[in-house]
Amino acid sequence: MEYAVTDNLADLLDVLPTRIAEELRKHDGETQHGSLIEVVLDLGRPAEMRFQFGEITLDDIDVTRDDLQAVADRIGQFGADNRAGIERTLHRISAIRNRTGDIVGLTCRVGRAVYGTIAIISDMIESGESILLLGRPGVGKTTMLRETARVLADDLRKRVVIVDTSNEIAGDGDIPHPAIGRARRMQVPTPEAQHAVMIEAVENHMPEVVVIDEIGTELEAGAARTIAERGVQLIGTAHGNTLENLMLNPTLSDLVGGIQSVTLSDEEARRRGTQKSILERKAPPTFSAMVEIADRDEVIVHRNVAAMVDSILRGVTPPSEMRRRNEDGSITTVSGDDARRDPTSRGRHSSNGASLMALTSSAIPATQVPNRNATARDQGQALDDRSLWNTGGDSARVTPVADTAREQPVVSDPRNPFARGRGTSDKPLRIFPYGVSRNRLHQSITRDRYPAALVKDARDADIVVTLKNIFRRKPELLRTAETNGTPIYVSRSNSAAQLENVLSSLFPAQSPVDGINGDDLVTPEPTAIHAGTEELLVTALSEAEMAISRVIEGGPAESLHPQLVGIRRRQHELAERYNLESRSLGEDPFRHVEIYRRGAQ
Repeated sequence: MEYAVTDNLADLLDVLPTRIAEELRKHDGETQHGSLIEVVLDLGRPAEMRFQFGEITLDDIDVTRDDLQAVADRIGQFGADNRAGIERTLHRISAIRNRTGDIVGLTCRVGRAVYGTIAIISDMIESGESILLLGRPGVGKTTMLRETARVLADDLRKRVVIVDTSNEIAGDGDIPHPAIGRARRMQVPTPEAQHAVMIEAVENHMPEVVVIDEIGTELEAGAARTIAERGVQLIGTAHGNTLENLMLNPTLSDLVGGIQSVTLSDEEARRRGTQKSILERKAPPTFSAMVEIADRDEVIVHRNVAAMVDSILRGVTPPSEMRRRNEDGSITTVSGDDARRDPTSRGRHSSNGASLMALTSSAIPATQVPNRNATARDQGQALDDRSLWNTGGDSARVTPVADTAREQPVVSDPRNPFARGRGTSDKPLRIFPYGVSRNRLHQSITRDRYPAALVKDARDADIVVTLKNIFRRKPELLRTAETNGTPIYVSRSNSAAQLENVLSSLFPAQSPVDGINGDDLVTPEPTAIHAGTEELLVTALSEAEMAISRVIEGGPAESLHPQLVGIRRRQHELAERYNLESRSLGEDPFRHVEIYRRGAQ
């Protein structure tokens, strides 16, 4: 199945200089370059034709002032934004001027009405939700927006008003292009007046849907919120790659609810297990749903923007819903990790499908990133203190956590410290603690007889162990270690339990797998939480959280239901995060966790 495309290319060729138009006609229909995107005319330079899959430079045709003026005379008047069009077409001509205001360059962009392009998100369009289309320039936001307006007006019979600032959605001239169907178009006198026309559209014309292209200023973001709060469906576009980009944009962050700093009381911070100053969403999002346009045939869908923003502020990224249009017209939907959201993870995604809830507090090399294949509900409040946003640290990188489904090191890995035969009694693993208590680390190594030794110089170390807050600051020593290929292991805190987790992730065959306090040393067994037990894990952690709340409020010790060894370990870690004691009691299959206040037993 192919899209029906209307491009009125002949009208664009008619306004171009004759010699350039003739060259374009020669290349028209050449499939190896794809469809024409734009024609670039710069004074004194060869004309350039940009196609979907390449570029063609006309080396024998240098653009003159007469060529530029001839094009300007054949099109509409340039506005304050230096944009003009060809009447009753979707083409856009943008000018570059010198200091005196003379035109020295033109970008002639081909406008196309592509019918059927929104089939990939038709269910969201029909839902009545306000939707924001996000994507880089040239990816097809305006084309999808135009088709959305037509479908809403013609197929769903809604009252649609388009606020067309640059006459790019409905074309130049007073008569809109047929590509918008029955939708009405309101022109904007100057780009600065777009927000006022948006409000005017709602107040004067009773629309059910308002369509806006390129929301880019604080006033326009405020007007969009006003429209959404009046119960009108809003369809708009903005420049950006991901939802996270929008959250970091101080001008446009209000579209997703805005971000504010909140100071918690000591009791609330202790209950959440986080620091006192955190970031939270300020208000309901203007757009309840979002579509990130990754490519012309690929989008990433966020059905609940509020939940996504809240999860990101807690340091958790739920899996993305990716949709792709195949060559036969069918739509493929996949839920999984989006590599664009974490550049450090590209090409290094975890191969297992463990939920992030199963990846709580152990440590892994900082060069590895776990698979975040989990829902927001799976993450829970217990992960607040891992937040990239709520730590005040470097917002460019998430501190990695370990997958407790630990495997023996792969000898063929050149970055692996065990590849050089280290980690045995004859050749102990050399560890350099940076910002970590040497005494506690040494005590853990001695007590559990790990084949490791501490060194005083990072250049002699096989690995470096540091703290999360230090790793985020990226001091010179850590940067040098990364450059030299020395793995960096990150511990959440300087406590003995967390340092024990670092060692147990290095030497899984010698690690206690249950009992944070070491009171439950059993035969090692796998502790991964596989897909089949994720629901059991969520239930067990919810039970532990409720028990913790009752104990914090002054209640007696709470005994939880019997669980598998891996789940018991998560319950122990959860109790430790709230500064409570826990222990495992009984024998399998009735072994369970008891949670109590420090000093109560």
